[in-house]
Amino acid sequence: MKVGLVDVDGHCFPNVALMKISTYYKQLGCEVEHATIGYYDKLYISKIFNFSPEIELGLIQSNDIHKGGTGYDLKKRLPNEIEICDPDYSVYPQYDFSVQFFSRGCIRNCSFCVVREKEGFIMPQKPMNLNPNGKHIEILDNNFFANPEWKSAIDYLLDKKQPVNMHGVDVRIMNEEQAYWLNKLKHLKQIHIAWDFPKIDLVPQITEMTKHVKPYKIMCYVLIGFNSTPEQDLYRVEKLRELKISPFVMPYNKSDPYQKRFARWVNHKAIFNTVKWSKYK
Repeated sequence: MKVGLVDVDGHCFPNVALMKISTYYKQLGCEVEHATIGYYDKLYISKIFNFSPEIELGLIQSNDIHKGGTGYDLKKRLPNEIEICDPDYSVYPQYDFSVQFFSRGCIRNCSFCVVREKEGFIMPQKPMNLNPNGKHIEILDNNFFANPEWKSAIDYLLDKKQPVNMHGVDVRIMNEEQAYWLNKLKHLKQIHIAWDFPKIDLVPQITEMTKHVKPYKIMCYVLIGFNSTPEQDLYRVEKLRELKISPFVMPYNKSDPYQKRFARWVNHKAIFNTVKWSKYK
């Protein structure tokens, strides 16, 4: 049987679902490939982002098409016999890193985020196999330290001795022990935290974090345009500047002129470090 894979979002990051599908069908002796031209006995189309434009199948044909991913349906799941498979990294040979989950879901239920609706409350996960050609690990947990088994995850990563890139560190719940162990890891990039809600003062938590993690190792996402005023947006980025932490603005509405301009000012560090907002705008 010939199985085709379609990554609607493009090949800018490995699609874990498609890699698991590949593993499952290769174990059955099937031929699996990224669909190009021709007929496939089964066709799996995955879309993570709802803003990704739909792909025209063109000369790709199949009478058995399966669509899934957040961009299509929050409730749809892989069959359990596929979900339990480890990812097949040969599907994305261009990447020299591994992707890993130690938990799925989140303790939060933010109105701008679909994680809780899609994955439920946070649950520990058994780590997947690593890329045999991987040189670092992308950790995709939505809320790494909310996982009750976070220390086991840290031990696992220390044992692997590879640089890591943390995608989900919630500074709101971080304590001294967690900050200590976070700093023990070798980080590929800056550690990503977020200050999404302007009415929550995160200065004490961030200050506590910097007792163990140097500020230059931290980057903070700042959501604007969802539940904040321009004054609250400016306050947060300037507080981060005082703490010597790099802010990165995420506009909720990218078509709004103010949000686009403010994000351009903050995220262009050469400008942010030399021009005040009052002069830039």
